[in-house]
Amino acid sequence: MASWDLPRIRSYARYWATHVKLSRLILVLLFILITVPLIAHYYLSNIGADDDDDVHRSRSKLEHDEDFSNVKPSNLKFHVDELKKIKSSVNTELRDMEKQRQRLKAEIVEYTSHVERLKHEYETMNKDLEKMKVTLEQVKLEMMEASVRSMPEIQAPRRILPSTADNVDIPPPLSSRWCRMFSCFDYSRCALSSEFPVYFYNPEDYDVGMNNLEPFLLSSVKSALNANVHITFNANIACVYIVLVGDASAKLSKGALQTKLHGLPYWRQDGRNHILVNLARKFSNQDIFDGVNTGRALLAQSSFTDIQLRNRFDMVLPPALGAASGDVWQELLPILPVRRKYMLSFVGEYRNLPKIKLNLNLPKSKSTILGKEFNDESIVAVLKRMESSSHDLFYFKYVCENERIFGVSGEWALCGPDTARHDVLKQSTFSLIVMPTNQSIISTTLTQIRLYEALKLGAVPVILGDNLQFPFSELIDWYQAAIIVPKSRITELHFLTRTYTDRDIFKMRRHGRIIYELYLGTTKSIITTLLAVLRTRVGIPATPVQEESSPSIFNKTFVPIKQDSFQLDAESDEMLGPIEPPYASPKFKGNYSELFNLFNLPGDPFWLYPNTPFGPPMSSDAKFLGSGVGFRPIGKGEGGSGKEFNEALGGNVPREQFTIVMLTYEREPVLINALQRLKGLPYLNKVLVVWNSPMQPSVELRWPEIGVPVHVVKTTKNSLNNRFLPYDAIETEAILSIDDDAHLRHDEIIFGFRVWREARDRVVGFPGRYHAWDLKHQGWLYNSNYSCELSMVLTGAAFFHKYYAYLYSYSMPQAIRDMVDEYVNCEDIAMNFLVSHITRKPPIKVTSRWTFRCPGCPQALSIDESHFQERHKCINFFSRVYGYMPLLYTQFRVDSVLFKTRISHDKQKCFRFI
Repeated sequence: MASWDLPRIRSYARYWATHVKLSRLILVLLFILITVPLIAHYYLSNIGADDDDDVHRSRSKLEHDEDFSNVKPSNLKFHVDELKKIKSSVNTELRDMEKQRQRLKAEIVEYTSHVERLKHEYETMNKDLEKMKVTLEQVKLEMMEASVRSMPEIQAPRRILPSTADNVDIPPPLSSRWCRMFSCFDYSRCALSSEFPVYFYNPEDYDVGMNNLEPFLLSSVKSALNANVHITFNANIACVYIVLVGDASAKLSKGALQTKLHGLPYWRQDGRNHILVNLARKFSNQDIFDGVNTGRALLAQSSFTDIQLRNRFDMVLPPALGAASGDVWQELLPILPVRRKYMLSFVGEYRNLPKIKLNLNLPKSKSTILGKEFNDESIVAVLKRMESSSHDLFYFKYVCENERIFGVSGEWALCGPDTARHDVLKQSTFSLIVMPTNQSIISTTLTQIRLYEALKLGAVPVILGDNLQFPFSELIDWYQAAIIVPKSRITELHFLTRTYTDRDIFKMRRHGRIIYELYLGTTKSIITTLLAVLRTRVGIPATPVQEESSPSIFNKTFVPIKQDSFQLDAESDEMLGPIEPPYASPKFKGNYSELFNLFNLPGDPFWLYPNTPFGPPMSSDAKFLGSGVGFRPIGKGEGGSGKEFNEALGGNVPREQFTIVMLTYEREPVLINALQRLKGLPYLNKVLVVWNSPMQPSVELRWPEIGVPVHVVKTTKNSLNNRFLPYDAIETEAILSIDDDAHLRHDEIIFGFRVWREARDRVVGFPGRYHAWDLKHQGWLYNSNYSCELSMVLTGAAFFHKYYAYLYSYSMPQAIRDMVDEYVNCEDIAMNFLVSHITRKPPIKVTSRWTFRCPGCPQALSIDESHFQERHKCINFFSRVYGYMPLLYTQFRVDSVLFKTRISHDKQKCFRFI
């Protein structure tokens, strides 16, 4: 059979090879090659499935195709046990492999994180290196500037006082009438750094016939001088000597008065550096020095003739009709409405009284009365014609109905009583003041009283006669407060006053109010101004303004715990400026060059301030042509975009830093978080924490190290006014006032600082508010809604100049600070009022910030509805104190130059998000 099968097989193979096509053979082989691996892969992929869900299996299905029907039970059990062992072994191996996979995955994640951390550290170190390079460049510049600096740093003047040995022999002038400062004043007793010591002859110790002076005048002058910073009780070191003379001395004979003056212990034979003060308190006050040899003494009084007044030597004084001292805003009228009932008013009576001796030894052409064309009768005729031919309402009275007060010959009498005269002025837009017919009379007590009353009651003075000598005219620009016309223009007076717009009248009335409040309103202000005139005349700067002490909340033995490392919220990683050591702003640069600058601004010109925000900047080329000390131009002057911008401050003023003043009250976690956020902030000089709480900080409290000093100031009481005290620890001009719950990014702070440097006289900050007119009650409302206009920037996050801290604390009316303490509110409104009153400019808002959110902070006071009611009251009260609404609207905010500007990829913006 086997032999038969073999030939048949061979025959069949030959037949198959002959008849089957090669293509079919190839297809069969391909089918086998494809199908077998797929089947094998299918069964093998199911090996290792778990018992519970039948996913993992220990063997492929091919192994299960074996027929166990003929297998013995004992052998079957053996096969099952073997399969179980194989399954268990495979599962164990799979679990070990999974653990190893998870471990490798975790290691990969850890390595990836480590790589990212190293990359971040590298970028941070690279940025720090760039900052260090910029800082190094700044240090090199400082060293170079220090090596080439030729001008010494100026500080507050150190006193150099005179002694009895400083008396010098001054050649006498031909006559005391020819006395001037250069010929009659002894400058050797008044060194530039002497601080102008003044000695007052106390009337109780030195009798010059002054014991019968009006009691109020005597006490108020003594009080004013004793409180004055220049007063000294050592006559040997005095620069000037004040002698108070008054109407009581008129009872003395000329010889007796002269004898008493020459008998003063420091008269030194010729009265050098003495000021004889004849302060008018009564209408009858007159010149008492006619015929008295006053030597080289200066005269200060209200009545002068042109030949008697020695120019820039003697001084014209206003009458002392006000209070002894204190704020005078309560006795003043509101500045508005600008137009009052009467366009122009004048009340008086003309009588050519017998001449009072005025030492009128003048050339005949100068002492003659004016011709009929311009005499007082002609003036009356013009005024009557003006009154009858105009639609404007005038109030002219040429005869006194009740009492009348006469002055010198040729002067219009003052009609009484005071109340009737004042009622007319309160209703007058302009007040006419007619100079005496005798042109040689350049100042009288009655004329000065008319001027005083016009300013007090808000009627713009119109001086008919251009020969009037105004009080303190060396320092006060009277053309900003009064209209001065010669008598020959009486026919054009109505036309002239008609040309003044509401804005012009408002400006003049406001300036007149400032003059009254600062220089005329009280006896103290008159005496203080008198000394300021003479001090500036001899070129001596004022006494440096007082600064508030900054006692630490910690005693000398307690050392607060420091917190070296802490977790910061994510901040932008952009370079915002070099990290510099603390750098104090230069102080007292204008000691002698800015003696007159502040006298025609509201505020307090009687002190020397370390800095003011009003100095004009130098030209742009000055920093490259010899005056570049302290300047840090962008790209060394070539300019640039973001990179160069953030490496230097640029701008129009030299480099500087700012101080953060942070008010806090029993919110320690909030405070610490706020301090931590300040770490690494460029241009920050130091942080002052004003601790308003009576409780001491927790001894366990950890204070963060932020790279600059953190000084915690102990306050005497809980007051929001403490925020604006001029602490001596503040060594920069720029102050960033910030609440402890206000969260500002570093780039926002730096941008605000850069903007403030270009608007130093204004409040520059973030949250904007505005004052709205209450149509129903005709008053003002405080409004915090979103608006396209704003008039305030809240000082919870705002920059301002330290100069305003002095004014807020020492010069602003006390009633405003009292209201802040009463309500525990409105200090931010008060600061905005003050700055707008000084500058007549609105604040500047930066960035889009309108409010601040502080997650986790205790409830703020501003949530309470009474908070807004109090602020409504504050705004209306403050406007009454100032006499008008100082706040001004603005309709723009400030963003950086390249904000939302498309720039090329190789350039950077000034700030990424601003």
